[in-house]
Amino acid sequence: MDCLGLFILLILMFFQWTAGHTAEEISWTYTGLVGQSEWPEYFPDCGGTSQSPVDVITTQTKYDPSLIPVTPLGYSQHGNRPFTLYNNGHTAVVELPDWMGLGGLPWLFTAVQMHLHWGSGSPSHGGSEHTINGLSADAELHVVHYNSELYPNMSAAMTQRDGLAVLGILIVTGEETNPSFNNILNYLSRIRHANQKVSIPAFDVQSLLPQDLGRYYRYNGSLTTPPCYQSVIWTLFHERVQISKAQLLRMETILYSSKAEEPDKMLLQDNYRATHPLNHRVILTSFSAESWKELSSGEVTAIVIGVMCGCVGLAVVIRFIVKTIRSTSSWDVLPSNRPAPMPRIKEMEKALEKKQDMTLNLTSETEKKEEPSPCPETEP
Repeated sequence: MDCLGLFILLILMFFQWTAGHTAEEISWTYTGLVGQSEWPEYFPDCGGTSQSPVDVITTQTKYDPSLIPVTPLGYSQHGNRPFTLYNNGHTAVVELPDWMGLGGLPWLFTAVQMHLHWGSGSPSHGGSEHTINGLSADAELHVVHYNSELYPNMSAAMTQRDGLAVLGILIVTGEETNPSFNNILNYLSRIRHANQKVSIPAFDVQSLLPQDLGRYYRYNGSLTTPPCYQSVIWTLFHERVQISKAQLLRMETILYSSKAEEPDKMLLQDNYRATHPLNHRVILTSFSAESWKELSSGEVTAIVIGVMCGCVGLAVVIRFIVKTIRSTSSWDVLPSNRPAPMPRIKEMEKALEKKQDMTLNLTSETEKKEEPSPCPETEP
């Protein structure tokens, strides 16, 4: 009986070790047999209630005046030691020196690495992991740190609820090239396949961040890739960073998720996770929320058209009022500038009376002249 119990115990331990080993070695992907929907089967934390990324609904955020600007420590002091850039089959990763850190949080956090997420250039797809009011950006940069005050290293910290702090930078495209991102993009051709590494010149990491580090969204979440540990204090900056369309195209089309020796080449694209529900969480903001600044493109277009129509209508009304006032003023003013006309009949009557008077005067004088003088009287 004891031998049988020991045998069963050994079998259970063997299966447990095998299952654990399989989970660690499983080759996960964003789509396919071990895609995002299957992650929880192999990595239980991926099915948790505090997962990342999330959609930030700005009207549902809460302003927290105690949130101060985050402070990059040593980001610009890169020194002469080169950085390591490598392709892990899921993204391009830049390892950061341990003298870089992050302040402005309850603890001191030490930098570990940064990596990128992007799409595939399709209009119907995004590229960023976090979204704002349902709208995604073209790409997203993550700078990962661990809590060096409480834990000795990244491995120990990543399983703890207060173990990690990640900066999220949303990236959009424009016409101008961003030279700071070329410090990474120019070397992607040397790590085209999974597991390839290269040393690159050190550069100013802070130049990749937005100018405004005081306006951001803060919430508790998780790693966005397996094992999806719910141990991240997320800081998602409100201000976007811009790169050129050519830079984004290079990011989307140059790397492979497959290894160099594999016959089937698979482009590394759409390496972003879908958003997850907040559940019990509340997203805090370091700035007073102004929901009108976070409108969708359709809402912005509707507002612009409405304002233009309103301006046109107002201009028509003003023009009508001005014309009415001018017309009324001309009728009131013009008659007062000239004497009122005399009626024609009265003028004729006066002329006639004057002629009659003159005629009577002439007749009277004539009669007086023609009257004979009286004869002298004779005696008998």
